[in-house]
Amino acid sequence: MSHDLIVIGGGIVGAAIASTASEAGLRTTLIESALPATGATGSGMGHLVILDDALLALSVRSLELWRTLPDRPGTEYRNTGTIWIAETEDDLPGLEEQSLHLATHQVASHLLDHRDLHALEPDLAGDLPGGLLVPGDATVYAPKAVAHLLGRARRAGAHLLLGQKVVALTGGGVRLADGEKLTGVVVVATGPSGSELLPELPVMPRKGHLVVTERAPSTITHQLVEAGYLHGVRETRHATVAMNVQPRPGGQLLVGSSRESGIQDRAVSVSVVSRMLMRVFRFLPALRERKAIRIWTGFRPATPDGLPFIGQVPGRTDVWAAFGHEGLGITTALGTAELLVDLLLNRPVRLDPKPFNPARAIEA
Repeated sequence: MSHDLIVIGGGIVGAAIASTASEAGLRTTLIESALPATGATGSGMGHLVILDDALLALSVRSLELWRTLPDRPGTEYRNTGTIWIAETEDDLPGLEEQSLHLATHQVASHLLDHRDLHALEPDLAGDLPGGLLVPGDATVYAPKAVAHLLGRARRAGAHLLLGQKVVALTGGGVRLADGEKLTGVVVVATGPSGSELLPELPVMPRKGHLVVTERAPSTITHQLVEAGYLHGVRETRHATVAMNVQPRPGGQLLVGSSRESGIQDRAVSVSVVSRMLMRVFRFLPALRERKAIRIWTGFRPATPDGLPFIGQVPGRTDVWAAFGHEGLGITTALGTAELLVDLLLNRPVRLDPKPFNPARAIEA
């Protein structure tokens, strides 16, 4: 069976590519070995965040696309904004620098002093000196976002193959576990397992824990993240934890986060969760009174240089990559899809694709 485009992976990135490609007129088939959004996507927080790092431009463009996505209420899109919180006075210069850098990409942010911070979020610990509000950040419920994007793809003519596993790339197509062969341009968008089909593109799973609380009245209205969060993102040798709390509709709170490299075991680590919660209680002491109703783990797909692979794979016939987004796959899914489809169709691109070119891993 022949297709214009075969997308492997039913997470947020694969769903976004299927939607964008099919709406651009490509005959698209998405293949998912399990159910959509049951891998890294379903394990994440759904935070749409603009980080002051190498993915800034891609994040900014993606947030623009999320804000203009038709019928976005179907994704549980909520414009919560993010407050980056200084633990001590030493964190404040870094937040000022972050604000200036965001401004170079026309991203609005507002520095908060002690009084401003506690007026916005009164449950925060009283000794926290200030923060940085990024009002344009948002949240989605990732499984609903995937369902929404796949619905758009189907309405544009895309075909979904669920419960089917791709066992090999055949050079101009794929072979499924049952022996069936499909031909077409292939996009590998399988997150942490991307290296199984493309071993020349290294991706390392980074384990994370999340906790969700019971429903209860809460004053928390913003996504709250400690200023030191990015230190844990960049640290790959040791397990790290950071305060990251998201208010959910109905009064629940989603609580994170942790990062561990080189671990394949999905089991919940009591010691890591304890460290994570103690970090959260430092910033939000009132959360000690909340009951946790579920704790789970997932794996983020990390690359050696911290940048995703987006583009054509050298040495492969009609094979493209779109994986390795670490913890920003949900944020950057729409921008990734736009960039990849523009490259596929040889259309003008809005972003520089060079930092994401898979050739960098092969040539290194």
